[in-house]
Amino acid sequence: MNHEISTEIFKKAEKYIPGGVNSPVRAFKSVNRKAPIFACKGKGARVWDEDGNEYIDFICSWGPMILGHNAEVVMNGVREAIEHGSSFGLPTKMEVELAELITKCCPSIEKVRLTTSGTEATMSAVRLARAYTNRNKIVKFEGCYHGHSDALLVKSGSGLLTDGYQDSNGITDGVLKDTVTVPFGNIEKLRKILETEEMACLIMEPVPANMGVIHPDIKFLKEVRELCTKTGTLLIFDEVISGFRLALGGAQEYFGIKPDMTTLGKIIGGGYPVGAFGGSAEIMDLVAPVGRVYHAGTLSGNPVSVRAGYETINYLYNHREEIYKSLEEKVNYIVERARKSAAEHGAPVVINSIGSLFTIFFTDRKEVNNLEDSLSSNTEHFAIYFNTMLENGIICPPSQFEAHFLSMAHTQEDLDRALEIMDMAFKKIGDSIKNAK
Repeated sequence: MNHEISTEIFKKAEKYIPGGVNSPVRAFKSVNRKAPIFACKGKGARVWDEDGNEYIDFICSWGPMILGHNAEVVMNGVREAIEHGSSFGLPTKMEVELAELITKCCPSIEKVRLTTSGTEATMSAVRLARAYTNRNKIVKFEGCYHGHSDALLVKSGSGLLTDGYQDSNGITDGVLKDTVTVPFGNIEKLRKILETEEMACLIMEPVPANMGVIHPDIKFLKEVRELCTKTGTLLIFDEVISGFRLALGGAQEYFGIKPDMTTLGKIIGGGYPVGAFGGSAEIMDLVAPVGRVYHAGTLSGNPVSVRAGYETINYLYNHREEIYKSLEEKVNYIVERARKSAAEHGAPVVINSIGSLFTIFFTDRKEVNNLEDSLSSNTEHFAIYFNTMLENGIICPPSQFEAHFLSMAHTQEDLDRALEIMDMAFKKIGDSIKNAK
């Protein structure tokens, strides 16, 4: 494939944008490429770059394109919304309709406040938890990513793992002291912290997907819920990725565990900029203008984003049984065959999957259950995998520590083509291991 135009655009971008990108993982540095591809169009399960190359897309904008790019039901609503105006700085009826729909879908949410991003949603949820409990410290799990607000970047995942930062500069010692971290899955360490220190909240991805997908133990999740209740610690489920992906009601419906608060993003805007935090009426009524916890934003509840989100979630609501069954079947199909292919070629991998997402870890370990396991992955092997896929028309997340996403637009032919190229990649990795001995 020719990438000359994307390469030229990147050279220009580096002059005007730090690193040439507006989100670090997009730079493709961790997969040994001099420049990323620059997307220009998406339709269904495919995206095209500025060079005219066509790709089967397994990024899906990191989750929200569950119906595929430019799904007609979403686009019809967006066109109508745009014609009426892009932003008013006033409330709109559609904000109310989306809020009602979210409360119908998410078991923990009685009231919800819309934001402009997932980062803003998690930041606001933590602030609200501190106000509700009158406590300052919070606890999170190592390797989980909750956006780039200061308190939540401590031992975080996603791009921080990809580029080897782990902790971001610019965070004060005071913030670091107020954020306590625990290895994911370690209930004893969590118990010790919650029973000896007063924590405002535990914020967690119920299904970690920013150190790669980690399939949680249901017993662990239940113990977390019980422990938070016992110690008066608010349990916040960050469902920016898992929300509407695992089930209509997200991970909390999938596992039958109800958090005190939930954060959402991306998908409730149908891919347009949006986020949300919600919970019981008692907690949420502390938010201004009813209560004393301030949250505001000119573009919170933007009419275009809200309409795209409403159309997406409403479609999921009306077709929930067939959609989630179909997505899980697609993931199981590709994962089972990918495991077999990797084994045949001697490429050591662990593939974790749940719902409509999966991660291929290039590791010798038998299981990947936490950050330590995830960091054992061979990123050079992942780079071989990524570049083999890319050069043969498949775009995957440009990081070992992210999830592949499937959509309703992916066809059987798309899955079989992806498996064909995966087989090529696993053979290259297997051969490289043999040649190194």
